[in-house]
Amino acid sequence: MVEVRVGLAKLGNIGTSSMLDLMLDERAEREDIDFRVLCSGPKMRKEDGKELADKLQGFDPDLIIISSPNPSTPGPTAARETVSDLDIPRVIIGDAPGTRIKDDLEKAGFGYLFILADAMIGARREFLDPIEMSLFNADLIKVLSVTGAFRVVQEEIDKIISAEKTGNSYIPQLVVDRDTAISAADFENPYARAKAMAAYEMASKVADLDVEGCFQVHEESKYVPIVASAHEMMRSAANLADEARELEKSEDSVLRKPHADDGDILSKNKLMESLK
Repeated sequence: MVEVRVGLAKLGNIGTSSMLDLMLDERAEREDIDFRVLCSGPKMRKEDGKELADKLQGFDPDLIIISSPNPSTPGPTAARETVSDLDIPRVIIGDAPGTRIKDDLEKAGFGYLFILADAMIGARREFLDPIEMSLFNADLIKVLSVTGAFRVVQEEIDKIISAEKTGNSYIPQLVVDRDTAISAADFENPYARAKAMAAYEMASKVADLDVEGCFQVHEESKYVPIVASAHEMMRSAANLADEARELEKSEDSVLRKPHADDGDILSKNKLMESLK
Protein backbone atom coordinates (compact mmCIF):
# COMPACT_ATOMS: atom_id res chain seq x y z
CA MET A 1 0.00 0.00 0.00
CA VAL A 2 1.24 3.47 -0.91
CA GLU A 3 1.89 5.59 2.19
CA VAL A 4 1.48 9.36 1.88
CA ARG A 5 3.65 11.40 4.23
CA VAL A 6 1.78 14.45 5.54
CA GLY A 7 3.65 17.32 7.19
CA LEU A 8 1.54 19.75 9.21
CA ALA A 9 2.86 23.04 10.60
CA LYS A 10 0.61 24.75 13.15
CA LEU A 11 1.32 28.41 13.88
CA GLY A 12 -0.86 29.90 16.57
CA ASN A 13 -4.30 28.38 16.88
CA ILE A 14 -7.57 28.18 15.02
CA GLY A 15 -10.35 25.72 15.74
CA THR A 16 -9.63 23.74 12.60
CA SER A 17 -5.94 23.22 13.32
CA SER A 18 -6.61 21.69 16.73
CA MET A 19 -8.51 18.79 15.13
CA LEU A 20 -6.96 18.53 11.67
CA ASP A 21 -4.61 15.56 12.01
CA LEU A 22 -7.12 13.71 14.20
CA MET A 23 -9.90 14.14 11.63
CA LEU A 24 -7.76 12.41 9.01
CA ASP A 25 -7.14 9.32 11.16
CA GLU A 26 -9.83 9.33 13.82
CA ARG A 27 -9.06 5.82 15.15
CA ALA A 28 -5.29 5.81 14.46
CA GLU A 29 -5.77 2.81 12.15
CA ARG A 30 -5.08 4.18 8.66
CA GLU A 31 -2.25 2.43 6.88
CA ASP A 32 -1.97 4.81 3.93
CA ILE A 33 -0.68 7.95 5.71
CA ASP A 34 2.05 8.98 8.11
CA PHE A 35 2.10 12.29 9.99
CA ARG A 36 4.54 14.73 11.41
CA VAL A 37 2.97 17.67 13.22
CA LEU A 38 5.10 20.62 14.31
CA CYS A 39 3.63 23.46 16.36
CA SER A 40 4.88 26.85 17.48
CA GLY A 41 2.36 27.00 20.32
CA PRO A 42 0.23 30.14 20.58
CA LYS A 43 2.89 32.40 19.04
CA MET A 44 3.39 32.81 15.29
CA ARG A 45 6.51 34.92 14.80
CA LYS A 46 8.47 35.11 11.57
CA GLU A 47 11.26 32.92 12.95
CA ASP A 48 8.68 30.35 14.09
CA GLY A 49 7.28 30.02 10.60
CA LYS A 50 10.65 29.53 8.98
CA GLU A 51 11.84 27.05 11.60
CA LEU A 52 8.74 24.86 11.38
CA ALA A 53 8.79 24.81 7.59
CA ASP A 54 12.50 23.95 7.53
CA LYS A 55 12.06 21.10 10.00
CA LEU A 56 9.07 19.67 8.14
CA GLN A 57 11.18 19.24 5.04
CA GLY A 58 13.40 16.84 6.98
CA PHE A 59 10.41 14.47 7.11
CA ASP A 60 10.43 14.30 3.28
CA PRO A 61 6.68 14.93 3.07
CA ASP A 62 4.44 14.29 0.08
CA LEU A 63 2.08 17.03 1.28
CA ILE A 64 2.63 20.10 3.45
CA ILE A 65 -0.20 21.83 5.30
CA ILE A 66 0.31 25.15 7.10
CA SER A 67 -2.46 26.26 9.46
CA SER A 68 -2.73 29.57 11.27
CA PRO A 69 -4.95 32.53 12.02
CA ASN A 70 -4.63 35.35 9.48
CA PRO A 71 -2.16 33.74 7.04
CA SER A 72 -0.97 37.15 5.80
CA THR A 73 0.96 37.82 9.03
CA PRO A 74 4.77 37.42 9.21
CA GLY A 75 4.96 33.92 10.71
CA PRO A 76 2.69 32.12 8.24
CA THR A 77 4.17 34.17 5.38
CA ALA A 78 7.69 33.04 6.31
CA ALA A 79 6.50 29.43 6.41
CA ARG A 80 5.00 29.73 2.93
CA GLU A 81 8.09 31.36 1.51
CA THR A 82 10.26 28.58 2.93
CA VAL A 83 8.31 25.87 1.06
CA SER A 84 7.38 27.89 -2.01
CA ASP A 85 9.78 26.06 -4.33
CA LEU A 86 8.84 22.52 -3.30
CA ASP A 87 7.26 20.40 -6.02
CA ILE A 88 4.59 18.88 -3.77
CA PRO A 89 1.07 19.96 -2.80
CA ARG A 90 1.18 22.81 -0.28
CA VAL A 91 -2.05 23.88 1.38
CA ILE A 92 -2.80 26.86 3.62
CA ILE A 93 -5.60 26.50 6.17
CA GLY A 94 -6.86 29.63 7.86
CA ASP A 95 -9.72 31.84 8.93
CA ALA A 96 -11.63 34.62 7.16
CA PRO A 97 -8.69 37.10 6.88
CA GLY A 98 -6.96 34.56 4.65
CA THR A 99 -9.37 35.36 1.85
CA ARG A 100 -7.44 38.59 1.28
CA ILE A 101 -4.44 36.65 -0.07
CA LYS A 102 -6.18 33.88 -2.01
CA ASP A 103 -5.31 35.38 -5.40
CA ASP A 104 -1.63 35.52 -4.42
CA LEU A 105 -1.79 31.92 -3.23
CA GLU A 106 -3.31 30.78 -6.50
CA LYS A 107 -0.56 32.52 -8.49
CA ALA A 108 2.08 30.83 -6.32
CA GLY A 109 0.52 27.38 -6.77
CA PHE A 110 -0.72 26.95 -3.20
CA GLY A 111 -3.97 25.33 -2.23
CA TYR A 112 -6.08 26.90 0.49
CA LEU A 113 -9.07 26.29 2.73
CA PHE A 114 -10.38 29.37 4.53
CA ILE A 115 -13.14 28.66 7.04
CA LEU A 116 -15.28 31.76 7.58
CA ALA A 117 -16.80 30.53 10.85
CA ASP A 118 -13.41 29.74 12.43
CA ALA A 119 -13.64 32.94 14.41
CA MET A 120 -11.02 34.94 16.26
CA ILE A 121 -11.12 34.71 20.06
CA GLY A 122 -11.74 37.68 22.38
CA ALA A 123 -8.11 38.11 23.39
CA ARG A 124 -8.34 40.85 26.01
CA ARG A 125 -6.45 40.18 29.26
CA GLU A 126 -9.26 41.56 31.41
CA PHE A 127 -11.59 38.94 29.92
CA LEU A 128 -9.68 35.98 28.52
CA ASP A 129 -8.16 33.56 31.01
CA PRO A 130 -7.18 29.92 30.30
CA ILE A 131 -10.66 28.62 31.16
CA GLU A 132 -12.49 31.17 29.00
CA MET A 133 -10.09 30.34 26.16
CA SER A 134 -10.78 26.62 26.52
CA LEU A 135 -14.54 27.08 26.63
CA PHE A 136 -14.52 29.28 23.53
CA ASN A 137 -12.56 26.70 21.58
CA ALA A 138 -14.85 23.90 22.77
CA ASP A 139 -17.86 25.85 21.50
CA LEU A 140 -16.11 26.71 18.24
CA ILE A 141 -15.12 23.10 17.58
CA LYS A 142 -18.72 21.98 18.13
CA VAL A 143 -19.98 24.55 15.61
CA LEU A 144 -17.38 23.62 12.99
CA SER A 145 -18.04 19.91 13.54
CA VAL A 146 -21.82 19.89 13.31
CA THR A 147 -22.25 22.47 10.55
CA GLY A 148 -20.07 20.55 8.09
CA ALA A 149 -17.02 22.83 8.04
CA PHE A 150 -14.74 20.13 9.44
CA ARG A 151 -16.10 17.59 6.97
CA VAL A 152 -15.24 19.90 4.07
CA VAL A 153 -11.66 20.28 5.32
CA GLN A 154 -11.25 16.55 6.00
CA GLU A 155 -12.64 15.49 2.63
CA GLU A 156 -10.58 18.04 0.69
CA ILE A 157 -7.36 16.90 2.36
CA ASP A 158 -8.38 13.29 1.71
CA LYS A 159 -8.75 14.16 -1.98
CA ILE A 160 -5.13 15.34 -2.01
CA ILE A 161 -4.00 12.13 -0.32
CA SER A 162 -6.00 9.97 -2.76
CA ALA A 163 -4.52 11.83 -5.71
CA GLU A 164 -0.99 11.35 -4.39
CA LYS A 165 -1.60 7.61 -3.98
CA THR A 166 -2.55 7.29 -7.65
CA GLY A 167 0.18 9.54 -9.02
CA ASN A 168 -2.17 12.41 -9.75
CA SER A 169 -2.29 15.96 -8.43
CA TYR A 170 -5.00 17.90 -6.63
CA ILE A 171 -5.05 20.99 -4.44
CA PRO A 172 -8.19 22.62 -3.03
CA GLN A 173 -8.73 26.34 -3.44
CA LEU A 174 -11.88 26.89 -1.46
CA VAL A 175 -13.51 29.41 0.85
CA VAL A 176 -15.73 27.45 3.23
CA ASP A 177 -18.82 29.60 3.59
CA ARG A 178 -22.19 28.69 5.09
CA ASP A 179 -23.57 26.91 2.04
CA THR A 180 -20.39 24.91 1.41
CA ALA A 181 -20.32 23.70 5.00
CA ILE A 182 -24.02 22.90 5.30
CA SER A 183 -24.00 20.98 2.02
CA ALA A 184 -21.21 18.74 3.33
CA ALA A 185 -23.11 18.10 6.57
CA ASP A 186 -25.96 16.64 4.48
CA PHE A 187 -28.75 17.04 7.03
CA GLU A 188 -31.97 15.12 6.46
CA ASN A 189 -34.13 17.12 8.89
CA PRO A 190 -34.85 20.61 7.47
CA TYR A 191 -35.01 22.14 10.94
CA ALA A 192 -31.63 20.65 11.78
CA ARG A 193 -30.28 22.23 8.61
CA ALA A 194 -31.80 25.60 9.53
CA LYS A 195 -30.33 25.50 13.03
CA ALA A 196 -26.91 24.60 11.64
CA MET A 197 -27.12 27.43 9.12
CA ALA A 198 -27.89 29.85 11.92
CA ALA A 199 -25.01 28.48 13.99
CA TYR A 200 -22.54 28.92 11.14
CA GLU A 201 -23.65 32.48 10.45
CA MET A 202 -23.46 33.41 14.13
CA ALA A 203 -19.96 32.01 14.46
CA SER A 204 -18.90 33.90 11.34
CA LYS A 205 -20.00 37.18 12.96
CA VAL A 206 -18.13 36.51 16.21
CA ALA A 207 -14.84 37.55 14.61
CA ASP A 208 -16.26 40.97 13.72
CA LEU A 209 -17.06 41.67 17.36
CA ASP A 210 -13.71 40.37 18.57
CA VAL A 211 -11.82 42.48 16.04
CA GLU A 212 -13.77 45.50 17.27
CA GLY A 213 -13.12 44.70 20.92
CA CYS A 214 -9.45 43.79 20.49
CA PHE A 215 -8.24 46.36 17.95
CA GLN A 216 -10.72 49.17 17.40
CA VAL A 217 -11.99 50.06 20.89
CA HIS A 218 -9.44 51.12 23.50
CA GLU A 219 -11.50 51.88 26.62
CA GLU A 220 -11.66 48.91 28.98
CA SER A 221 -15.21 49.71 30.01
CA LYS A 222 -16.26 49.34 26.36
CA TYR A 223 -14.09 46.55 24.97
CA VAL A 224 -14.67 44.04 27.79
CA PRO A 225 -18.43 43.76 27.17
CA ILE A 226 -17.83 43.65 23.42
CA VAL A 227 -15.56 40.60 23.57
CA ALA A 228 -17.79 39.04 26.24
CA SER A 229 -20.77 39.41 23.91
CA ALA A 230 -18.80 37.70 21.14
CA HIS A 231 -18.16 34.70 23.36
CA GLU A 232 -21.83 34.59 24.35
CA MET A 233 -22.69 34.55 20.66
CA MET A 234 -20.34 31.59 20.07
CA ARG A 235 -21.90 29.77 23.02
CA SER A 236 -25.36 30.29 21.51
CA ALA A 237 -24.08 29.07 18.15
CA ALA A 238 -22.76 25.92 19.82
CA ASN A 239 -26.15 25.35 21.47
CA LEU A 240 -27.86 25.63 18.09
CA ALA A 241 -25.36 23.19 16.60
CA ASP A 242 -26.07 20.78 19.44
CA GLU A 243 -29.81 21.08 18.83
CA ALA A 244 -29.27 20.37 15.12
CA ARG A 245 -27.41 17.15 15.82
CA GLU A 246 -29.97 16.07 18.41
CA LEU A 247 -32.72 16.49 15.81
CA GLU A 248 -30.81 14.24 13.41
CA LYS A 249 -30.25 11.69 16.20
CA SER A 250 -33.96 11.70 17.08
CA GLU A 251 -34.72 10.54 13.53
CA ASP A 252 -31.77 8.13 13.37
CA SER A 253 -30.33 10.04 10.42
CA VAL A 254 -26.88 11.15 11.63
CA LEU A 255 -24.41 10.89 8.76
CA ARG A 256 -21.21 9.05 9.74
CA LYS A 257 -18.27 8.82 7.33
CA PRO A 258 -15.34 6.99 8.96
CA HIS A 259 -12.10 6.03 7.25
CA ALA A 260 -11.29 2.46 6.31
CA ASP A 261 -7.76 1.22 7.01
CA ASP A 262 -6.78 1.96 3.39
CA GLY A 263 -8.11 5.52 3.63
CA ASP A 264 -11.36 5.00 1.73
CA ILE A 265 -14.28 6.94 3.19
CA LEU A 266 -17.19 4.75 4.27
CA SER A 267 -20.71 5.95 5.03
CA LYS A 268 -23.91 5.22 6.94
CA ASN A 269 -27.03 7.14 8.05
CA LYS A 270 -28.55 4.70 10.54
CA LEU A 271 -26.88 3.92 13.86
CA MET A 272 -27.25 0.15 13.58
CA GLU A 273 -26.75 -0.33 9.83
CA SER A 274 -23.51 -1.57 8.31
CA LEU A 275 -21.04 0.79 6.69
CA LYS A 276 -21.06 1.06 2.92
